[in-house]
Amino acid sequence: MKKDWMYVALTSLCEILWLLGFSFASSWWHWILIVGLIMLDFHFLAKACENLPTGTVYAIFAGVGTFGTVLMDLLIFDKPLDLMTSAFMLILIAGIIGLKLSDGKGKEA
Repeated sequence: MKKDWMYVALTSLCEILWLLGFSFASSWWHWILIVGLIMLDFHFLAKACENLPTGTVYAIFAGVGTFGTVLMDLLIFDKPLDLMTSAFMLILIAGIIGLKLSDGKGKEA
């Protein structure tokens, strides 16, 4: 089961990296790297969905990707942090944690 969650972490990391690549790509080989990351991203996503609930995997994948993109904007591109962004990022984190905690509860009942 831990290996499956490693796939979720890897797919989330790959998504953040290829999204970051869009901001810096300036030549053809950059785009080849981005396409390679996208393919690796979907491979890890498919592997994670083999043994974990697809809805949970996708929600965490999308949430971590969104959270990572916002962090990139703040840390790399100097976007100012405002109250609204902070509040919704906290809601997003709470949702991701809630999904992880509720994963598999139906099987135990």
